[in-house]
Amino acid sequence: MRTKFSILVIVSLLAIAFSGCKDKNAFFIKGKMENAGKTKTAYLYKTDSTQVGGMTMIDSVSLTDGEFSFKRQSAYPQLYEVLLGGFPINLIAKNGDDINIKLDGKDTTADYIVTGSDDSEKMKEWQKTSNHYSYITGSINHAYTEKIKEAKNKADSNAILAMYLPKFNKNIDDASKATLKFVNENTNSLTAFYAAITLDRIKYEQQLVAYADSIKVTFKGNPAIEAFVKDMASIKPVSIGHAAPDFVLIDSDNKPVKLSDYKGKYVMLDFWASWCAPCRQENPNVVKAYAKYKDKGLNILGISLDEDRKPWLAAVATDHLTWRHAAEFKRFDGPTVKLYKVEAIPSNFIIDPQGVIIAKNIAGTELEDFLNKTFNKSH
Repeated sequence: MRTKFSILVIVSLLAIAFSGCKDKNAFFIKGKMENAGKTKTAYLYKTDSTQVGGMTMIDSVSLTDGEFSFKRQSAYPQLYEVLLGGFPINLIAKNGDDINIKLDGKDTTADYIVTGSDDSEKMKEWQKTSNHYSYITGSINHAYTEKIKEAKNKADSNAILAMYLPKFNKNIDDASKATLKFVNENTNSLTAFYAAITLDRIKYEQQLVAYADSIKVTFKGNPAIEAFVKDMASIKPVSIGHAAPDFVLIDSDNKPVKLSDYKGKYVMLDFWASWCAPCRQENPNVVKAYAKYKDKGLNILGISLDEDRKPWLAAVATDHLTWRHAAEFKRFDGPTVKLYKVEAIPSNFIIDPQGVIIAKNIAGTELEDFLNKTFNKSH
């Protein structure tokens, strides 16, 4: 007669045997869609390794009684998307995973249940956060569009824009803060990477550089992450908190000017061009800031991306830019422009008396606030 103990041993051995048969060289995605209605096909997409955020369809299967399954292989964990009618479901899968999805086609919230992958569950959590702020953005845009229909002239349009723009910007700021919180709380999850790359690369450069440092050995083999880490490593030398690299330029009086000439002083490197409309729009703010803080120690070195001397100097005069100016006449191919990884203008770097970058790419009221705090603290 078999004892209770022997039966438990047999059950345990069977469980081990079956788990040992699990395919470690592939992953499975299985799903059941209740009330599928007109949805007849499930599509599988994967991230494009050559383009962060790009997706390519790699498979499709017909639903049978609402059920579907995919079997694929991947050399590393990465982001996939299952598309069922209007239901996009993002998953992170790797070989050995057995992921199960359940959803209801009649659920207007597009909710679903996913099991078999911790990262995919985290992805669902992130999607919920992302969708929340996307909904708010949509609501603001809809309200603005309806209100702008009532505008009778340009003044009305400007007033309506002034009313809705702060709401839009606040929602973006709130979404970014929520994203950073999610990334910091889930550093070891691949989901955090896909959340992090939605952040504004310019505004959150310092945080992204630090994040890239923290994951560079965690997710080896994923081309998208390796490209991100490499990109952030290239930016790191000219990010906030690092010593600004020296350079030599020829100024508008045909004299050499070096960054080291400003050692012991505050200096703002202002990359701009006469042909750059946003630069010209920002110039009055820079003029105002310089007038207010030059006697407190602010210096500015304008670095133009113009190709011709005449329009460059004409813009300097027209916009009343009374600080020192230099140019390389090579647009974005200038050595100093490349040294500072400038890929868009206007772009600026504020450097402290010790030669350390303390702010980057700030403009308008943000520039005014930063200078106010800096010079009130320093003097």
